[in-house]
Amino acid sequence: MSYKWWLILAMFLFGVGLVLGLALPVRTAEFMAEDVAALEELAGYLASLPQPLVLVIILLKNISAILISFVLSPVLCLVPVLALMVNGWLLGFISALVIEEQSLGFLLGGLLPHGIFELPAFIMGEAAALSFGAMVMVLLVRHGWSLLTSFIRKGGIRILLILVLLTIVGIFPSIIILALLNERTRPIVIGNLKQNLRYLLIALILLVPAAIIETYVTPLFLG
Repeated sequence: MSYKWWLILAMFLFGVGLVLGLALPVRTAEFMAEDVAALEELAGYLASLPQPLVLVIILLKNISAILISFVLSPVLCLVPVLALMVNGWLLGFISALVIEEQSLGFLLGGLLPHGIFELPAFIMGEAAALSFGAMVMVLLVRHGWSLLTSFIRKGGIRILLILVLLTIVGIFPSIIILALLNERTRPIVIGNLKQNLRYLLIALILLVPAAIIETYVTPLFLG
């Protein structure tokens, strides 16, 4: 499946989470009072820090979130799916809360300046994670056994290598390594990685202006 369809799927999952967050009655916020208070406390703490440090914290947080999602995506794509839906739900819920307590203009001022970069970056990065994770799972289902058996047939030292790989890094990274060592499956892995790493890099680059705007511009709109 081409990257375009993974992008559409990522937008759909984010949209589902967003709708669920918007549909959640604002009055239920009292059940999440501790979580909301924790977010407000974190925002207050960040506001007290020097702006360059805030910029670095925001940038590292956003970059690490996408990279972790990409690395862990082979585990049934659970991490990118949850990241998309939970972040969509959180955005919808907080938006409904802010509109009720403040105004739509206040919400747009707080989201749009950096969101025009951060949201596309997030969705592009998660789409790349979905594509990569799905590729690894397909390799495991279609070629996992043949990769293991063909490697085992080639000698005792390779059996030992497989056991070490499975023990140290787990089944999914081991499948990627074995697929790269196999002439038949190597083009599949390399082609997928080239495509997804390109979009992942674009996503990470977009996070830089997003963090700069969120640090220096967004506060001006919020007064």
